[in-house]
Amino acid sequence: MPRAVPAVRRVRAALRAEWRSLRRTAWHELRTRRLAGVWLALGAALAMICLHELQQIPSSDRVVRLLSEVRADQPLWLSLLRTPLSVLVPTRDQPVWGGLPRLLLSLALAQLLLGCRRTLLIAYAATLAGTLSARVMVAIGPEHFAGVPAAYAHDVDTGASAAVVGLFTYLSVRLRAPVLCLLTVVPTIVGSILKPNLAGREHLVAVTLVLVLALIQERRRPNEFRTG
Repeated sequence: MPRAVPAVRRVRAALRAEWRSLRRTAWHELRTRRLAGVWLALGAALAMICLHELQQIPSSDRVVRLLSEVRADQPLWLSLLRTPLSVLVPTRDQPVWGGLPRLLLSLALAQLLLGCRRTLLIAYAATLAGTLSARVMVAIGPEHFAGVPAAYAHDVDTGASAAVVGLFTYLSVRLRAPVLCLLTVVPTIVGSILKPNLAGREHLVAVTLVLVLALIQERRRPNEFRTG
């Protein structure tokens, strides 16, 4: 037991140091670039709030559905066309205010540390991976391990959760930030395993894809990001 105490203290010290370094770097970028460094996060949050309000009006809700509703039973071209806007449409069975802080934090941190273009590419890749994996899982069918019942093809797939967890995954790997991973990625993975519905499986696919991309980039450019 006494031997374990110094080890625990070293782990805690390393985690605190990583968190302070990450926070200091992000704060420096924010002070330098001000609102221009987080416009993507602010714009996405505002768009999500507006779309949520439009969903409360029957006439405008029909328009929102027409432009953003993604399902596995749709033609592929239609899902691809609607996917970008679907990210900003809140999931109907969850309160919009619950997901806004994670959306703001993930986009703001990613834009400050990665830049706007890479942030958008990672978020879209994670979302698209989840969307396309739903089609594959429905096609496989419930008789196989990775498959789901055909009825899941009618589930509406909107929301920013796949993009958010994808961004946090990429940041955790590239910044070598275990605290960030522990607080933002691990809960999503655990929840997806404990509640294995279609959305949870999409999250696991998104995390896996982004993790592979981040590891490839880490191997090619290991010192690209250094906090502190």
